[in-house]
Amino acid sequence: MRGWALPLALLVVGACVTYSVARRQQTVTPIAPYKPAVVDPAALAKRLASIQAGWPRSRNFDCSKLKCVALTFDDGPGEYTGRLLDLLRDRGVRATFFVLGEMVAADKGGLLTRRIVEEGHEIGNHSWSHPPLAGLSREQVQRQLGRTEDLVEKLTGVRMRVMRPPYGSTDAEVAAETRREGLAQILWSVDTLDWRDRVPALVIKRACAAKPGAIVLMHDIHPTTIKAVPAVLDTFAKKGYTFVTVSELYGKKAPPVPGRTYTER
Repeated sequence: MRGWALPLALLVVGACVTYSVARRQQTVTPIAPYKPAVVDPAALAKRLASIQAGWPRSRNFDCSKLKCVALTFDDGPGEYTGRLLDLLRDRGVRATFFVLGEMVAADKGGLLTRRIVEEGHEIGNHSWSHPPLAGLSREQVQRQLGRTEDLVEKLTGVRMRVMRPPYGSTDAEVAAETRREGLAQILWSVDTLDWRDRVPALVIKRACAAKPGAIVLMHDIHPTTIKAVPAVLDTFAKKGYTFVTVSELYGKKAPPVPGRTYTER
């Protein structure tokens, strides 16, 4: 184990407890319910078939020369994901969504899950029920990832190529299983702590402190995060940043390698 691994593991355990409690007990700022648009099933199936034939759709950005930033959203899809997708669509921004299997299962008809893929965003595996993966048995890790992988593929027709271990909890066994599953491990370089401090101004400040090549961690299950997104997008745009998915951040010539861990470009 590397020298930094033990302190990181201890930090993860503490964060796990704090996050789990805060996620369930903290008061959420009310936000108007999202009303999904009526979608023609036949037209959606046709569009998805086209997407699946060439997924993932990576645009050709050279992030060694451009000021790129990858915005990532964890723990959905949820009741605020549709509003976030509207915001991203209106600004022509693509992001990466690390979804939970249990949330995908609760997504009625898979509408939001399909929409993430349909609108060109990258979709990644965030386990089934958000346990810290480090320390689980191989069979348990395989089940957490495999159930989510299979459900997303069933709904969208695409096989995910990136994952994010809940709490950043990973070890050699997790790395080995993600390698077998064909999933690169994506962590982050900027944590907005939006799950703890549900204050849009703080989320904006932390996100926008990112440097070129950063992977920014947020969550689409918190209304305060959704409220912060427009200002985050506008601030980065004024600074001349290009918004990319995680895979686009690394480019087609050197895509994220299954099993390997990434925090930034």
